[in-house]
Amino acid sequence: MPMGTDQNTVHQDLTNIGLRAQATAAGLVQLCKELQRAGVIDEKAVQRVKDAIADEIALTAPRPIPRADYRRDVCQRLDLIFSGEQEVGDAEGLAFRPGHSK
Repeated sequence: MPMGTDQNTVHQDLTNIGLRAQATAAGLVQLCKELQRAGVIDEKAVQRVKDAIADEIALTAPRPIPRADYRRDVCQRLDLIFSGEQEVGDAEGLAFRPGHSK
């Protein structure tokens, strides 16, 4: 999904006020889980949140790695984080890490 004007604005706003910290991300994940558990948001809403996160992270894809591959791997790890059912592990297993081949 290409980033639109609203997403570009959000990106700039977050960058400008420094809300790119892990603590903020952890809070967002927990908030989504709690809202979904309470029936306030559904799986489609959570998916839109994950898509927005993946779009933002994909902006930092290293040049030699196709952005789509980078985003796909990020999405897989986000699914694990949001599910809370499986340990994500370190970045060694990422397909986009240097020297890794699928």
